[in-house]
Formats: sequence, C-alpha cells, structure tokens
Amino acid sequence: MCGIAGFIDFNNKLHQQHLVQMRDALAHRGPDDKGDLFVRTPTATVGLGHRRLSIIDLSPLGHQPMSAQGHHIVFNGEIYNFQEIRRALEERGHLFTSHCDTEVILRAFIEWGPKAVDRFIGMFAFAIYDENHGRVYLFRDRAGVKPLYYFWDGSCMLFASELKSFHAVPAFSRKLNIAAVRMFLNYGYVPTPHSIFQNTFKLKPGSFVTLSLQDRKLDEEVYWNVLDYYEKPKLDISFEEAMGEVDKLLTSAFNYRMVADVPVGVFLSGGYDSSILAAILQKHSTQRIRTFTIGFHESSFNEAHHAKAIANHLGTEHTEQYCSSTDAIELLTQLPNIYDEPFGDSSGIPTTLVSKVAVRDVKVALSADAGDEIFAGYDKYQLFLEYFRKFSRIPTPAARVFASTLKTTGPLWQRLLKRAYNIDTRIYKISQILQDQKDINSVFKALNQIYGEMELDDLIVADQTYSEQFTFFDERLDHEESDLHRMLATDYKTYLLDDILTKVDRATMSVSLEGREPFLDHRIIEFVAQLPAHYKLRDGSGKYLLKKLAHTYIPQELLDRPKMGFGVPVEMWLKDALRPLVEQYLDTTRIRRNGLFNSDKIETLRKAFFGGQKFNVTKLWFLLMFEMWYERWME
Repeated sequence: MCGIAGFIDFNNKLHQQHLVQMRDALAHRGPDDKGDLFVRTPTATVGLGHRRLSIIDLSPLGHQPMSAQGHHIVFNGEIYNFQEIRRALEERGHLFTSHCDTEVILRAFIEWGPKAVDRFIGMFAFAIYDENHGRVYLFRDRAGVKPLYYFWDGSCMLFASELKSFHAVPAFSRKLNIAAVRMFLNYGYVPTPHSIFQNTFKLKPGSFVTLSLQDRKLDEEVYWNVLDYYEKPKLDISFEEAMGEVDKLLTSAFNYRMVADVPVGVFLSGGYDSSILAAILQKHSTQRIRTFTIGFHESSFNEAHHAKAIANHLGTEHTEQYCSSTDAIELLTQLPNIYDEPFGDSSGIPTTLVSKVAVRDVKVALSADAGDEIFAGYDKYQLFLEYFRKFSRIPTPAARVFASTLKTTGPLWQRLLKRAYNIDTRIYKISQILQDQKDINSVFKALNQIYGEMELDDLIVADQTYSEQFTFFDERLDHEESDLHRMLATDYKTYLLDDILTKVDRATMSVSLEGREPFLDHRIIEFVAQLPAHYKLRDGSGKYLLKKLAHTYIPQELLDRPKMGFGVPVEMWLKDALRPLVEQYLDTTRIRRNGLFNSDKIETLRKAFFGGQKFNVTKLWFLLMFEMWYERWME
C-alpha cells in the first residue's frame, strides 16, 4: 500500500518542489521509501510522486516511480495474482528485475495496453505516463477499494490518493462545491465522482481516464461495471450448488489476500462476515492467525466479547482493546486531517483505533467489509421493501395530493407532534415517497437520507449557483427484475464505495497499515449478483446464503444474535464528553461568519438536543464533522 501524487501542467508553472510537497503530504501512506519523476515535455510538465509502504519485495528493487520502455508508473495497492500474470509475460519475452507486482503492472501495460487491467485481481490506483505516445493514464480498481482524486481545469491536472496533496500546489483552487455540501448532509459522504471542491473529482471505480499531452483531451472509459452482472440472467442452480461455489470463491479470495512479505492480521468483530473470514483463513493456515477487535464500555454497543468467543473457538491469536469517550475526544480532533473531505461515519473512530492496535503486530490487516452489500445483510433491505409495498398500494392521485398537503402543513405537524421522534424528517421523507411512490428507487433514496431535500432547502443559505447532479440510482436498474437487487447494486456503487471503503482506507493508512478487502474480489460479486434474490433474503432473514455457509465453519449459537454493526455511542458522548466541541463548532456566531448555513436552524437543533428532544442525532454529528473539516481546510 502506498500513496501516489502527480500533475500534468500545460502552463509549465509547477516545479519539482511542488511535486515533492504533494508526495510528502502522503508520508503516512508510505513511510518506507519515496521517489519522484519530473519531466518537461514540449507541451506540458509531467510529475509523478510516490510514497512506499513495503509489503511485497521489500528490497530497493521495488522503488517507484518505476520505468521501462518509455513507460513510467506510480502505483498504490496490490495485484494478488501478479505471479500468474508475470509467468504469462515471461512467456512473451519480458524480463523482470524485481519480484514486486508494480513491475508486473508496468510490463502488462506495455504488452496489452489498457486491456491489461482486465487480468488483475486486486485493489489498485495507478498512474502511467506513456512518453512514446504522449499520454497519461489514471486507473482505479473495480470496486474502488483504493482512492484516486483528480483536479482538472483545462490547463492543469493534479492527481493523488488523498485531497490533502492538492493543497500543496498553487494551481489548486479551493472553491467549495455547495452541491457536494448538500450531498454530504444527505448521506454523510460526498458521492463519487464528486468531491467537496469544484473541478475536483473521484475517479469512478472500474474506470480509467486518459489525458493527451498533445491536445489536452481528457477521455474516460469504463472497463468494469457491477450492473453488467446484475443484468445477466439468473443462474439456474440449486441452493447447495450456489453455496459450494461461494465457498470456493471465498476461500480463493481470502487466501490471495494473505500473500505478503510482512505479518498479516484480521479485524474481527464477531459478526458473520469477519467470523467466516477468520474461520476460512485459520482452516487453511498452519499457524495461528492474528485477530484484532475494539470494544466499548457501553454494553449496548459492545461486541468485543462475541469476537473473543469466536477467536477462542477458532484458536486465533487475539488482541482486544476498549474505546472510551476519552479516546474518542483525543482522536476526534485528528479526524479532519485523516478524512480530508467531510466524512460523517462515526465508526471511523473505532476503525482508526483498531488500526492503531493492529499495526503494533502486523503491517497488513484484512477487513471483512461488503458482505452486507453483496449478500443482503442489512435489516433496511427488508424494511424498505415493506415500506415500498405499503406506499405503492395507495392510488397515485391520492398519494400526490397527500404529499402536497404534507409539504404545506409540515410546520403545523411539527409543532403539534414536537415530542415525536424525528418528526420533521419523517414528514419530509413521507412526502418525498408519496410524490413518486411507485418507484423503489425513490423510496430507497429518501429513506437513506439523514437530511431530507426540503430540510436542506431551509438549512443551506450559501449560493448554490455551481450545482452538480447526483443520480443515486443508475437508470439501467429500472429494468432489473428484483427490487432487492436494485438496492444491493446501488449500495455497492454508493454507500460501500464512499462510506465504508473510504473509512477503512483512511483509518488504516493514517497509521501506515495496509487494509485489504477480501470480500471485494470481483469474482465474488460477479457470481453472487447472478443468484436469485431469495438466496440472499429469505423469510425476512438477510444474508441467508452466507449465514448457512458460516454455520458449516462455526456453531450457529456463536453467531446468531441481533446485528449491531460497528456503531459508537455518539449520543451519549455528545451530551457528555463531546459537548464542548458541539458548543464550540456549532456556535451561532461562528455559523453566521461562515455564511453556509442558517444559524437559527442549527441553534434550534442544538438546543433541542441538549433539551432532551428525540431526533436522529446523526444530524448534529454531520454538522459537527463538517464544521471541524471546514476549520482545518478552508479557514
């Protein structure tokens, strides 16, 4: 795992020192080595920078940027099947000087061009400068495990693993994207391809962009899309056959991700996903694998004892540590630097803390994310389907009249029912759903939002002239036979990508720990997407197939319990230890000075919270996270 950064400057104003500053802003991603390539061409200045975290081939031969035959690469990630690809290249006459996967990518690109990416099993973001044809390529892996941002204003392109690199360059314009602020308050993250800054983007997963140094033309091409597999005809195989094939795929994917020249461990929560990951790895290992977990003193949020029971059953070498409000406060002030774009998922705190624990003993940690999005594990899928069925029974004319009435009488209902939980948001969401209640997409979008659209119309006062549209659902899904699959595909392309994977990447890399995502081997989703919906969600039980498979490895009584996720006691902390931060960052004078939000609305929200009114505390948390980010990067 590493950090990459660079630029293509058609104004020829950037110097090597700018490249070094961009590169070294990512020192936490790669403390083991650093390198750069700075070239002035007849049309543009090209810079490639790299910070290395040595995982495979620890020798100096893995140094980057790496060059061969007029091609130069900087690479972040791992290609797990690089040995097989290397053998194929050797058969074609390629000679290698190192034992690392970076050289395999480079020579595969020389041999097959952009089509080489179709052969890779792994997580990756890389840039290749092809001096022979005057082009620069940026690639991102299929699921988007590894991040890659780019800034493009028509005369200068910047790219990097994290946004913080861009702040080192005078060419970067820190103009806030108000549309992205709105998206953040909707979902707690800024969805791909957007970013918090104007003219700045996240490269889409399964895509690459090509920039021509001759005519400044920027092209984007998709080489993989999960929707292609959801749209395939469903496989006609028995449940037992499907479970057997999933077992084989998981075993292959998990074992691939143990390949390293450094110690490897596993984040273990005690839930189904991390437990089956640990179980399969331990079954195929001659040594005790290392497992790590974080617990909470608040019992309703604590899963550490469940993880310990699983570890004892499997015989892993287990480490646990408990997280207190004191730990949270100490880490909270660092979050804006770790997550250098507004980020609202509070579980970033325990993920960062467990990374700090793990890095003492290992250099690579496997995280069992994506099981819920692939196998339908979230309770919300069943709940949302029930909502959709109920609302879709209402005749359309009546539903729209009711929606219009709710919009106009919403304030009245809020006053009458002010003690009801989250009443304002519930009114807004119901009106949104009724407006177009025949579409599962509208239901799913509305119910996933923390702030409804009408709430944000009142909350955001900044000029929204610069506007970007975010399509929560892909239109291709409109013809998909299963409403469940529509939701799964959407979560795979949005929540998983921009919340879960962002959380794990930044948390692990903040302490120079490589995080790997074994469930995101593309072969798994390509197969499971073609399975019938009732293999995943059956009789109200999510993750049906994966649970049945897990029970073949671990006794059912150790696993069956209510799903908790990786939540933290935000409400308790905000009312107690974190209250001073709320008072500081959501202060009325401060909010008015920044000119982004309606200070009266935030003051009302803050007073209602400390006055005991029941509403979704995530609203307050998102505002706190945004204001802390704003202070770090905009003031």
